[in-house]
Amino acid sequence: MLDIKELIQQLPNLRTTVDAHSLMAKKALGQNFLLDCNVTNKIVTETLRMQKLSSFEGASVFEVGPGPGGLTRSVLCANPDKLTVIEMDDRCIAIMNEIKDRVRDKLEIINGDALKIDIAQLDGEPKHIIANLPYNISVPLLISWLKDIKNYASLTLMFQKEVGDRIMAPTNCKDYGRLSIIAQLNCSIVNLMDLNPNCFVPAPKIWSSVLLFRPKEKLLTMDQISRIEKLSTMAFGQRRKMIRQSLKSIPDLEAKCKEVGIETTWRPEQISPQKFLELSEII
Repeated sequence: MLDIKELIQQLPNLRTTVDAHSLMAKKALGQNFLLDCNVTNKIVTETLRMQKLSSFEGASVFEVGPGPGGLTRSVLCANPDKLTVIEMDDRCIAIMNEIKDRVRDKLEIINGDALKIDIAQLDGEPKHIIANLPYNISVPLLISWLKDIKNYASLTLMFQKEVGDRIMAPTNCKDYGRLSIIAQLNCSIVNLMDLNPNCFVPAPKIWSSVLLFRPKEKLLTMDQISRIEKLSTMAFGQRRKMIRQSLKSIPDLEAKCKEVGIETTWRPEQISPQKFLELSEII
């Protein structure tokens, strides 16, 4: 019997597949296809290496927006118990079915909107998500998964580089904001690689970043996340102003800031994620 890698190698190359299905990327769906298998293989290899894994054997992997299936093929070669792909473009569903004809039960296909699907409720443990995310829904998807990160072993996600920079931004940086705070409080985050626009078809105008998220041991509760979101929205809504102005509606603001070691003359980008958490718990 052929192993999974041999089955994948029997498939037509990606450019042949794209041409056969007349698969032009749709801007409305945020599509930029990654057709270089060397790149998709490297994404999978690097996320496994950083997680000290040799394969995805014994785990379930979920991919959002597989497109023509480059990353899909690379994930399958890492031998997950099952790979579930979520795709709303019928043209790409046809391509996924061609792969399924080869690998059978290793691949499950869901034709639907990822924003409306709760992956945490789908079968399979432990769960890893790997995706070249459609750019127009990448942040809403990330936030939903961060709030439910206890259900995932890892997220390996590709974003526009500017979004990746916001996620990983340190304090005292123009990119630092609400997304940085929630992501960094709930996850350890590593930038696996940055990708040149020429890696994609069509080539976007910006670079992309592939980030690995792994849940921290102590995770935020939903109540804590809600409090931090409310506080950071207030603060970064007037990010150029000192927090004594942007947070002036909070009763006894100065005393509460002093209690957690924050100066009211600071601007929001000077407050670390941990300090935002501490302040949010006493207001």
